Amino acid sequence: MTKQTILGRVAQLAKANINALLDQAEDPQKMLDQLIRDYSSNITEAEQAVASTIGNLRLLEQDHQEDVDAAREWGEKALAASQKGDELRATGQTADADRFDNLAKVALGRQLQSEKEARTAEPTIAAQTEIVEKLKSGLDRMKAKLTELQAKRDELVARAKTAEAQNRMMDAVKSVDVLDPTSELSRFEDKVRREEARAMGRQELAASSLDTQFEELDSAGDRAEIEARLAALKAA
Repeated sequence: MTKQTILGRVAQLAKANINALLDQAEDPQKMLDQLIRDYSSNITEAEQAVASTIGNLRLLEQDHQEDVDAAREWGEKALAASQKGDELRATGQTADADRFDNLAKVALGRQLQSEKEARTAEPTIAAQTEIVEKLKSGLDRMKAKLTELQAKRDELVARAKTAEAQNRMMDAVKSVDVLDPTSELSRFEDKVRREEARAMGRQELAASSLDTQFEELDSAGDRAEIEARLAALKAA
């Protein structure tokens, strides 16, 4: 994975619009769970890539520092050799003086090479430093986005559970509504009323039958009295 690819993915994920994604989702909770898994995986992958990039940058910085230190050391050696040559030349030891001057030239050549290597590495170090800072910033935004995703997910789950509880409560209330003609309680009340009406009907019917019997008894007594009175008239 190249640094530019890492940087692009980090920037893309960090800029993701969660609300827009939720509006397009058929099941927001499942989508958020998947996004959280994807973000966590991408953050882990990006962290590894950023760590590797930082490691490479630190190696470049170490190499650069070694070149800077080497340039300084070669400069000090060149100065020491030149000063020794001057001392020898002052005492008439020309051959030895020339030898130390040549050593000073060699040291100056090494110093020049180290300085060139240090300067060559500086633009690369600057570019790598900029990339690392962008990657770190992107990772921070991704982690903030992950926290936002987790909060959205928790909020959504809580709202879903509340809505589910409210719906269960409304269903329970509806099932015991005595004014609802389709409810079990209403049907049971109708059945009780019918049984009560049938009992009253049977009581009324029984009372009517007893009255009829007494009326028939009274009627039979009247007929007997009439017959007795008729016989008395005939006997007079």
